[in-house]
Amino acid sequence: MEAIQGEAIRLSDVWVAYSGSGRPAIREINLKIDYNSLILITGPNGAGKTTLIETCLGLLKPIRGEVFLLGVNTKSRKIIKVRRKCSYVPQDFMKPPYESYTAKHVIKLGLATDMCLFGLSDLEIKRRILNVAKMLQIEDLLDRPIGTLSGGQQQKVYIARALVREPKVLFLDEPFSSIDEESRYVIAKVIHEYVHQKKACALVVSHDVDPIIDLSDIIVHMDNGKITNVEVN
Repeated sequence: MEAIQGEAIRLSDVWVAYSGSGRPAIREINLKIDYNSLILITGPNGAGKTTLIETCLGLLKPIRGEVFLLGVNTKSRKIIKVRRKCSYVPQDFMKPPYESYTAKHVIKLGLATDMCLFGLSDLEIKRRILNVAKMLQIEDLLDRPIGTLSGGQQQKVYIARALVREPKVLFLDEPFSSIDEESRYVIAKVIHEYVHQKKACALVVSHDVDPIIDLSDIIVHMDNGKITNVEVN
């Protein structure tokens, strides 16, 4: 099987198992994701949601089937370069109170690869950081040490770091876990607008579907390691 031009992600009869496990974590996964789309992946704990997005990203390799990310097979060595065009915010994001990097520095780290490859100017770096900070309403946090911020504030900072790279594919694992109701709407709206303005795609894992479900183009329901239903909004 070869990737089709224009597809961001494609999985064909994909099975993934963790080392030492007697059963697959996900199985019989068939999914095609186009650019310009926001995908919500939902389901109970242990359904395989995180395994699915880490498989899409190429962090986990299938024991059966094939996965293509931005047209490249995730088993290929080229996948390392492809991942530079993606951003991933995992569930485990919290930093301890003694972490002294400022929020601005944490966001700037998202541009490390671009600074090396493309020599971004200081003005462009500053513009990008301020732009994502305004979108997520965290301008007042930029000069504060990341370790002193609340869980919700840290989560916004790491989402900002993911967006500042201007990725073609954005992976967010439970991005609303520490966020208040008002901020959830802000984040959901920012992700939706980013995807459609940049012709990118986003995969959002969330068991709490409000309000992201109303802005999603496709809703993937998972249970017991399988996709049980796919809805098109």
